[in-house]
Amino acid sequence: MKALTATGRPDVPVAFAEVEQPRPRPNEALVKVEAFSVNRGETFKLEDPAARWQPGKDVAGLVVQAAADGSGPAACTRVVGHPSGGGWAEYVAVPTDALAELPESIGSVQAAALPLAGLTALRLLRVAGPVIGRRLLLTGASGGVGHYVTELAAAAGAEVTVVVASAERGRRLVELGAAEVVHEVADATGPYDLVLESTGGADLPLALARLAKRGTLIWFGQASRTPATLDFFDFFAGPESATLRHFHYADSDVPDSEDLAALVRLVAAGRLTPEIGRIAPWAETAAVLADLRERRIRGKAVLTVSASI
Repeated sequence: MKALTATGRPDVPVAFAEVEQPRPRPNEALVKVEAFSVNRGETFKLEDPAARWQPGKDVAGLVVQAAADGSGPAACTRVVGHPSGGGWAEYVAVPTDALAELPESIGSVQAAALPLAGLTALRLLRVAGPVIGRRLLLTGASGGVGHYVTELAAAAGAEVTVVVASAERGRRLVELGAAEVVHEVADATGPYDLVLESTGGADLPLALARLAKRGTLIWFGQASRTPATLDFFDFFAGPESATLRHFHYADSDVPDSEDLAALVRLVAAGRLTPEIGRIAPWAETAAVLADLRERRIRGKAVLTVSASI
């Protein structure tokens, strides 16, 4: 079968190769991939790919071989999945606890935009707790996670301030429920009961300073790729008794399959909108990766898979 594999070259980070079709473990279903989405974090891993690493964590397609242990969807079921890798291919083996069935109302392109960003947003807000009536600051809001968090938090009653680079990107977030748009963390007035911080670098201490007394900052990303320096004496000058928490989306007691099914239900009910800034055939993956890395794509980028490549 054909798959996109890492080249280690900065100009063309992936290329097509003929590889062996996956042999599913007993708890895995074999999925024919119809669409996959790419994530900015994957562009960083492609700079220095580990040996035998196969990219691809967000897929949607058709189960062509059900899991041998009897778990998960049956053959011929349309699914969205979150494998550990290997999804940028014609076929991928996915553990059944990382699969959710799709209704006819949700296409593969929409579904492929859900897994990593949607799971991150859902679990961030679960960790944050009830947000009704709380002031929330979200940095790095123009990506896939930011759109999902904004829509879900605003619908749950939060007053959401988003940090984005441009007014154009901010307008869409206002449509999804953001109460205020700023272009720099320094422009956010606060104080905020909750800060969701994804950029690191100089923004992290600035965001921390905007916390209300006993507020919480959840740090879930390092998009700036710049180390953050914190002076913990700043807690005494501003957010007294504040909480600083690190978050990783994979650290969850809820299986991916359950949370993916919840995301699918929200989309089907019109309560969650996959924000897709680019749809392209998978032959254009290398170019899309470059645009995603340089922040030229708002929301998610989805590639459609064709066997004719």
